[in-house]
Amino acid sequence: MHAHDHSDDHGHDGSSHHGHSHGVSRNADKRWLTLALALLLAFMVAEVVVGIMARSLALISDAGHMLTDVGSIALALFAIRMAARPAHGRYTFGFKRVEILSAQANGLTLLLLAAWFVYEAIQRLITPPPVQGSLMTLVAIAGIVVNLAVVWIMGKANRQSLNIQGSYAHILNDLYAFIATAVAGGLIWLTGWDRFDAIAALVVAALMLKAGIELVRDSGRIFLEASPKNLDPAAVRASILATAGVTAVNDLHIWEVTSGFPALSGHIFVRPEDDCHGKRRELETMLRDGYGIEHATLQMDHARDSSRLVTGCRHDAA
Repeated sequence: MHAHDHSDDHGHDGSSHHGHSHGVSRNADKRWLTLALALLLAFMVAEVVVGIMARSLALISDAGHMLTDVGSIALALFAIRMAARPAHGRYTFGFKRVEILSAQANGLTLLLLAAWFVYEAIQRLITPPPVQGSLMTLVAIAGIVVNLAVVWIMGKANRQSLNIQGSYAHILNDLYAFIATAVAGGLIWLTGWDRFDAIAALVVAALMLKAGIELVRDSGRIFLEASPKNLDPAAVRASILATAGVTAVNDLHIWEVTSGFPALSGHIFVRPEDDCHGKRRELETMLRDGYGIEHATLQMDHARDSSRLVTGCRHDAA
């Protein structure tokens, strides 16, 4: 009986499995994310001050959303640093899942803030306070400009990472929120109907709910060891069984260690006359080229009469 750990061929820290898919280096990601963080932090502070002056819930909710932007990027930078640490001791995969913890924290924060803004917006729909529409509009337009700049900056980072994709989703939602706030501010400015501010806040909350649900769902899939979205375990099993000489597949598991890092393990039976080590190499090539799975751990055995009974795995020359 022979079990083969594919990590022996590609480095003990698993970096080659995950890093190969990144079009931008981690150092480049950190530079772009740090620039985006500084820009957002400066504007967020200014927006809180003006939001209080204008008595605009929409502006304050935008600032709250920007706080999650700032937090998500700060967490992304921390997660990049942690994920780069090599595997050691009990952490045999290293700290790559820190980025998934970060993505889930972002999602939960969005959901909690959205619930709070819905409550506040409903209160303001019932008894609307006076809002300075002109000030609200000007700040929202400035927010659109800042967020467009940050979207461009974030586009330079690697968004295949669920963690960075989470930060990018925050920024895009904030851009849409600023557009809604600018429209509401303009309408208040023109008509004097202050309830437009609460309506804009509800739009912002809806965008936050959508982004939060998606992040919690996607990070939850990884924590629950679900197969990657783009991989169908039934199709992978069928491809393995379609390989000449393979008679059975048991205990097939496909999961994501972190975003962009799929892994597979399985117990494969081949005909007694076949070289199971050669078949292992053939299957590893098929899984890598056909499904992008580079981290495959395959236990190979010979079957007797094409059944699950094992006679042991050996080279043909043995």
